[in-house]
Amino acid sequence: MINPFWLRTFCTLVEVGHFTRTAEKLNMTQSGVSQQVRKLEEQIGTSLLLRQGKQFMLTDAGDRLYQEGRELLKGLSELEKGLGEDPEFEGVVRVASPGSVGLKLYQQLLLLQQRHPKLIIHYRFAPNQEIEKLVTEHKVDLGFMTRLSSLKDVHIKPIGQEELLLVTPHTTHDASWNELQQLGFIDHPDGDYHVRLLIGANYPEFEEGKAFKRTGFSNQISLILEPVAMGIGFTVLPRHAVGAFNKPNRIKVHRLAEPVSETLYLCTHSQKRIPNRVKMVIEEAEKTLK
Repeated sequence: MINPFWLRTFCTLVEVGHFTRTAEKLNMTQSGVSQQVRKLEEQIGTSLLLRQGKQFMLTDAGDRLYQEGRELLKGLSELEKGLGEDPEFEGVVRVASPGSVGLKLYQQLLLLQQRHPKLIIHYRFAPNQEIEKLVTEHKVDLGFMTRLSSLKDVHIKPIGQEELLLVTPHTTHDASWNELQQLGFIDHPDGDYHVRLLIGANYPEFEEGKAFKRTGFSNQISLILEPVAMGIGFTVLPRHAVGAFNKPNRIKVHRLAEPVSETLYLCTHSQKRIPNRVKMVIEEAEKTLK
């Protein structure tokens, strides 16, 4: 591989046309310039200059190296400049969240991208355990979780609350313990956790470890309420997911004596600097999820 420092010296020499002035321009000695050109010739295995006293001419190889080398150096310079920049509205931002959060947040981030076309949002829906793994493996820039992380490389910041709701078919009257037992539970990836929080706080009959009969399961947040609307069972979901359901007249939300909310946490990698574009998305998310 061609040494970029020697290539820079060679291209500068060709443009300046004089060893001494090249040395002055590069803050080198004249012998240093000559030495680097010779090393470049040795590395390539051919002569680049025809020396005539203090003057020189380019060989065919030297002319080709100069023509292509200056383009290469220009590209490296632009790359270096680009890496030093940190634009606020340009580049990819990779986000992961539970489905309920995503139903509200993703649309807002798409509107943000619409206003700033050089910003690209990659959004992934995932359960809490997968989100913290994605953050630690640098596969997402930020995540949103509804529980604390157990991994030391995940930095956690609480940013809001999301209420959990008990949802039954619209024909259910008062959501008594017996009615819930008869209906059965429509499960989802965070189902057991949500039941433990909300049902455990409101029904003295609830015993952790003794599950309701399962009458369905879906890992698609937009589909979890479909079997509930059809009378097949009940479920517990965050407010954002219930609010996004397109058949609200087919379900019933029950206000319980002890409201329960999940804390929503922003997650980033504790060892990684946060670029400006990610900071900007975080600010938008915090406004949306308050």
